[in-house]
Amino acid sequence: MAPDDAARDPARGSGGRVRRPRRSAAQVQHAVLQAAVDELTDRGYDGFTMDRVAARAGTNKTAIYRRWPSRTSLALAAYRQLVARPESPPDTGALRSDVIALLRAAADRMSSPAGAEILRGLVMDARREPETMAALRDELARGEPGTMLAVLARAVARGEARQESLVPRIATLPVALLRNEHLLNGPEPVPDETITEIVDLVFLPLVRPR
Repeated sequence: MAPDDAARDPARGSGGRVRRPRRSAAQVQHAVLQAAVDELTDRGYDGFTMDRVAARAGTNKTAIYRRWPSRTSLALAAYRQLVARPESPPDTGALRSDVIALLRAAADRMSSPAGAEILRGLVMDARREPETMAALRDELARGEPGTMLAVLARAVARGEARQESLVPRIATLPVALLRNEHLLNGPEPVPDETITEIVDLVFLPLVRPR
């Protein structure tokens, strides 16, 4: 491309450098979370820095701090993404087996080396300040409703669950209970028996048609 052509090309900046298309706020947030997960997985909690995440996500620290005001809050968001967001919801054809599969996968991620390392670092940071520890417990209890809502929506369509159960407070309950078990009992995987109790004794009676 000739110099005057480069000057006329809006995709190129000064010096002929190609500009990246402007990303939406949602795209930047997704890129930052994925970069945070990758950094924590590659370098561990002790090597986790906002500078490295910003460079990996192709953004600046200011954009990150607007959404996550501290390293701990970003690491917590990354932990939630690692644990509670599989690539696609399980689809076994039945609500019970879908939820059990979802919780088994989440339990495996919680007890994985990356999951255990992130949680260890988060707890160590949070212990220095009671307010931070309270925020950590609150965040872990909230869970991520999107995946379970997708599972519940299919169950509603099959007549296995009530329409009224399609709310985040109910959808987050199984993973919140699973996280609580993990926090109380250490790095070992949550036993299958506990997972089936969460599903059979708590979740299914709450969402099934009455």
